Amino acid sequence: MTQHDTLLIIDFGSQVTQLIARRLRELNVYCEIRPYQAVTMDMVRQLAPRAVIFSGGPDSVTREGSPRAPQEIFDYGVPILGICYGQQVMMTQLGGRVVSGEGTAEFGRAYVQPKTPLPLLDGWFEDGREQVWMSHGDHVAEIAPGFEVYGTSPGAPFAITADVSRHFYAVQFHPEVHHTPKGAKLYENFVRLAGFKGDWTMGAYREEAVARIREQVGDAKVICALSGGVDSSVAAALIHEAVGDQLTCVFVDHGLLRLNEADEVVAMFRDHMNLHVIHAQEQELFLGALEGVSDPETKRKTIGRLFIDVFQKYADQIDGARFLAQGTLYPDVIESVSFSGGPSVTIKSHHNVGGLPEKMGLKLVEPLRELFKDEVRALGRELGLPAHFIGRHPFPGPGLAIRCPGEITRDKLEILRKADAIYIDQIRKHGLYDEIWQAFAAILPMRTVGVMGDGRTYDYALALRAVTSVDGMTADYYPFSHDFLGETATRIINEVKGVNRVFYDCTSKPPGTIELE
Repeated sequence: MTQHDTLLIIDFGSQVTQLIARRLRELNVYCEIRPYQAVTMDMVRQLAPRAVIFSGGPDSVTREGSPRAPQEIFDYGVPILGICYGQQVMMTQLGGRVVSGEGTAEFGRAYVQPKTPLPLLDGWFEDGREQVWMSHGDHVAEIAPGFEVYGTSPGAPFAITADVSRHFYAVQFHPEVHHTPKGAKLYENFVRLAGFKGDWTMGAYREEAVARIREQVGDAKVICALSGGVDSSVAAALIHEAVGDQLTCVFVDHGLLRLNEADEVVAMFRDHMNLHVIHAQEQELFLGALEGVSDPETKRKTIGRLFIDVFQKYADQIDGARFLAQGTLYPDVIESVSFSGGPSVTIKSHHNVGGLPEKMGLKLVEPLRELFKDEVRALGRELGLPAHFIGRHPFPGPGLAIRCPGEITRDKLEILRKADAIYIDQIRKHGLYDEIWQAFAAILPMRTVGVMGDGRTYDYALALRAVTSVDGMTADYYPFSHDFLGETATRIINEVKGVNRVFYDCTSKPPGTIELE
């Protein structure tokens, strides 16, 4: 990426490290995340970053053997911004002191008061204080020589520090999260002070991704795991642009799709995009393997294993197939494993994360692995995909399996398909579809007593879920009106046999996840 100014993010294992990259991409700044274990000065000199950011992390710098940056990076001569754990690393390595124990923790919303003006904070403190998001168990007790204090909070006496002469800046809070309302302005100031031109765009990403795919694939054949969602669709379009007829898409109908989805997806890719699509009808294989299974992790792993088996089956029929393409995104990766090899925590397994078994004999092509959903949609627009397709709500690879908590049965899946279709129809009729990140129905592992036509019923309960989000990492429930919910519940109960009660899930993420399982 020598045509772009580069910013290096050293990842110390924070769950929100990639949000830093996202904020920078919004500013058209090219950046790369590297795990602290892999950062050597040889690597730094080869990457030649114009600036460096130290991420947060779950460790304590007071623990022997905790993560550090290369000491020589402080003599490299570029601006450095330390965030939360990254601030504590800077202070520790440059001669300050960090303490842990009673009175050092600060979690959630906090307010920082200014002390002295600082160019990094242009546009801040217009109302006398600034809301930020804290998440730290330790705090800086003594700042390093050369640093001064520019902001304080009740739990962080050195909330904002800087050594202006060396262009070193450090904050105890997380400016990358939405709970720090003016965090984006802080990043904008930092890249301006570092002299970035802001020339990295989705058009540039497209061009570079095509070049990388061509270099990786050569003249080999590629099979693409096509689910019909935005991620795999954009991945397929991008790879097709790179290698043309070397790509074959395999659309697996695992019996866990929404109403009429298989026909719509296959027609879309064959007719609109002129791609070679194999419609693999494997409903019996998947539903048979899932019979009697109720544990959500077992469901995901079973589906993941069968996906690989199916792809192997069709790969064996394609002479010269050496690569499997997937639409894996960064939120999938960070919830399953640490993308960067750092010490972040696993939240849940994703069927398309974790590599391939050696016996499969295929290598992965994952051109979207470092992108968020909104960036993928921007790339889809860049590639010319239809707007109605790009705007589709996310749909998970395991499909309705994770919207059917408990044991999966064919009857429950049919009920769920019909109810979900009515719910989405209601959302579209009320003009709300594009305001919502993701909406779906889930059938609950319970039956409830009801009364219909003066008779007793004992049928399933459904949960409706709708959230707003920017990147999928955090989400808020959508505030439907009571009239909408009442109208929708009435339609579902009247039109779907087997349902007599409807709930609305008003849990945000965190503490919940977007999907029920």
